[in-house]
Amino acid sequence: MLDIKFIRENPEKIKEACEKKHIDFDLDLLLKLDIRRRELLQAIEEINAIKNQANKRIQEAKTSEERATIIAQMKEADSNGDNNNEEFRKVNNDFNALMLLVPNIPDESVPVGDSDEDNVEIRKWGEIKNFNFPVKDHVQIAKDLDLVDFERGTKVAGFRGYFLKREAMLLSMAIWQYATDIITKDGFIPFCAPSLVSKEAMTGTGYLPQSKDEVYETHDGMYLAGTSEVAVMSYHSDEILKEDDLPRKYMGFSPCFRTEIGSYGKDTQGILRVHEFMKIEQVVLCKNDKEETVRLHEAITKNAENILQGLGLPYHVVLNCSGDLGLGQVKKYDIECWVPSQNKYRETHSSSYFFEFQTRRLNIRYKTKDGEIKYCHSLNNTGIATPRVLIPLLENWQQADGSVKIPEVLHKYLPFKEIRKN
Repeated sequence: MLDIKFIRENPEKIKEACEKKHIDFDLDLLLKLDIRRRELLQAIEEINAIKNQANKRIQEAKTSEERATIIAQMKEADSNGDNNNEEFRKVNNDFNALMLLVPNIPDESVPVGDSDEDNVEIRKWGEIKNFNFPVKDHVQIAKDLDLVDFERGTKVAGFRGYFLKREAMLLSMAIWQYATDIITKDGFIPFCAPSLVSKEAMTGTGYLPQSKDEVYETHDGMYLAGTSEVAVMSYHSDEILKEDDLPRKYMGFSPCFRTEIGSYGKDTQGILRVHEFMKIEQVVLCKNDKEETVRLHEAITKNAENILQGLGLPYHVVLNCSGDLGLGQVKKYDIECWVPSQNKYRETHSSSYFFEFQTRRLNIRYKTKDGEIKYCHSLNNTGIATPRVLIPLLENWQQADGSVKIPEVLHKYLPFKEIRKN
């Protein structure tokens, strides 16, 4: 959510952000509601002042006739006040609903574009292997080594359901521990975060109302979060932190759930797009300072890159274009790992910052050393997500004899160094 004062003073910037992000938003209606809302507030305050004065005059009245006249004036004020209060409630509700849909302004470094096809590569790491044997995709590898049961997964959990089995399950646990070790060494406090969260938490982080079709809602109005960012960001909602305690760096680990409504017909085979998965997320709250936010953005992105480098997975980092940014994102990187069977990079991580967009919604502030109250800035980044990362891992580490080698950094977490057919 943006500051309404900023919106009033910078309407052209908001319209430009809508155009860049391809968001259909009626800014003129919001500004009209804002004007009417302020008019009604002023009228309500004036009527309240009249009523307060009338109460004092009633107490000071010397005759019953004078008292009756003042009471009649109060009743008229009450009637006008009731009308104003009723209109204000409606206008204020409409105003607040529109405020949740105002897009954040992309950073000046963000390229203008329509979709992920227009994202810009900024660096890459790792050598793409030249295999001297026919390359299998992760689905075939998983079936040959009995690592994933797609058929029974579908039987039990429906479309995109799966069971991770044997070494794949142990491998996932090893990856979580490996990623946790790297992230916590950078000062992140580890959380096992709730997946079942409130509507307020989903709204506060920006996943509602605009992405309501992408999340699961329970019968009692709770939601299954698609990332632990939702719970961890809400941890400090309605709190005022101390400047000396910033930045707050948290690592959230949780099951995640996504409907994948927007991916109909895409990646229907395998474990790239699934409804349920596990993810480690980096979440940061910092001072209201762009320079520090940018520094931390690069730092959390580097943590994710370090994880992938240890796993020996070739990747590149792309700067997302304006049309591939979410409503609240100011700037975002995607990290995409090389998938040999597809001969291209596929997204495994994202890294974003939001300035005050989330913290205004969640009312997360801090007190400066001078006593001033400011909204924090927020950032988040995918530490690692499974089973998705198993796709590049299985494919890049496959061997000619059908086995899969295990990256050395994982050996200490596992009772095996390779996966072979049983």
